[in-house]
Amino acid sequence: MDNVSDTSVQILETIPDNSRVSQLKTHFVDAFNRNPSFFVRCSGRVNIIGEHVDYCGYPVLPMAIEQTILLAMAPSDDNLVHLKNIDPKYKPFKCNINTFTIDLPGSTGPEWYKYFLCGVKGIIEFAKPTHPRGMMVVLSGNIPPASGLSSSSAVVSASVLGTAFIHNIPLDKQSLATISADCERFIGTQGGGMDQAIAYLAKQGCAQFIEWNPLRATSINLPNNAVFVIANSLTEANKAATSDFNQRVVECRLACRFLAKKMQINWRDMWRFSALQTAVNYSLEEMEGITNKYLTQLAYTRDELLNFFEIDADDFAENLLTPNTRDAQVFKLRQRALHVFQEAIRVNTFVEVAKQQSSEAVHLMKQLMRQSHESLKTLYECSHPNLDKLVQISDSLNVGARLTGAGWGGCIVALCDGMDQCVEYINYLKQSYYASLKQAEGRNLDEIVFATSPQRGAEIYLMDGTQTFIE
Repeated sequence: MDNVSDTSVQILETIPDNSRVSQLKTHFVDAFNRNPSFFVRCSGRVNIIGEHVDYCGYPVLPMAIEQTILLAMAPSDDNLVHLKNIDPKYKPFKCNINTFTIDLPGSTGPEWYKYFLCGVKGIIEFAKPTHPRGMMVVLSGNIPPASGLSSSSAVVSASVLGTAFIHNIPLDKQSLATISADCERFIGTQGGGMDQAIAYLAKQGCAQFIEWNPLRATSINLPNNAVFVIANSLTEANKAATSDFNQRVVECRLACRFLAKKMQINWRDMWRFSALQTAVNYSLEEMEGITNKYLTQLAYTRDELLNFFEIDADDFAENLLTPNTRDAQVFKLRQRALHVFQEAIRVNTFVEVAKQQSSEAVHLMKQLMRQSHESLKTLYECSHPNLDKLVQISDSLNVGARLTGAGWGGCIVALCDGMDQCVEYINYLKQSYYASLKQAEGRNLDEIVFATSPQRGAEIYLMDGTQTFIE
């Protein structure tokens, strides 16, 4: 287990020789009548364990996967951002780099190009280039959208990296990850930074134990017989299209402030559980104990919380809620807090078990993953019947599985003991789940349920030997 010490994004002068890159280059030439200057590659990710704890300040254990966002890019001289997608269902878009705005999404979620614009806006606001440059961009993605594999965050992170490179802005991986996490809030997502951190800090062959404040990643070597499978439920869940995700974020913040007030700490200064834990110098188990002691109700109404915090409705809505949760009337603080503290304990235990590399390691890791899913289902209420069905099938084959990503649809991640169990498991899912699923008709099942291994972080590939700018 080694700390990630290299801070530079890889800048390579050899372009990968594969069909996706060739296809992307052809699309770029057809669209703009010139070659791209460079390519950006940014992987999706699967979170092995540690769901809905990053925005509470606790570590997570993701790994980058083979599925990626690829960008072909070149600067333009017309002050316009020209965006195209090789998938024809995503319409082209262009705007002036000096005047564009990003509106919060409606009920259908953000248009695809807004994720890219988040990255552009993030670099412009962070680095404040004197003369922002227009750019020509063509995107190719094979990360299933709304599947819990971080397709949207991969677009944002790729955009941040590509925009920084075009503007000759030197940034390290940690800065790129921080900017990427911050600028996704331009479309209203109150995430915690896991997706963006793994996008840059991932290492081949290792999961990453990612901690916050300061951001740091530690490589975790998983047992040799641990084989991970991703299975897409084919139920899409766009966390920017509803208030469900932000509702959970708000409930965690309210629970943190509730506990702080009970413990006679200035509650307005507290909005992450990890900060509260540090302030009171408690263990995670002790934090679970005070949750049971002080958060005694299964639900709290808005009026009850107004009375408890001794504030008025405007203060509550403006300073304690988010724009898309301001109409919420009921808040489940106890359940959300219990999940976070118990999940944080599971992450630490999982990492310790993996480090020991014992003969029982995979068995114990499977148990922790099952416990994680049950907590997400019952305490965090972010699962879906199709996810639960996949997990139930996994249990029947002694495979440890849990939902991964925000939930409400998307994928599960499953842990198999060796390749033999992996092959048997994948074949069984194809027969018992996908064969009768209408959404799977005519689909290539090998793209829907597959084994995966940890991949590298984001990279840039140069077309013409251009000088490296990202340090």
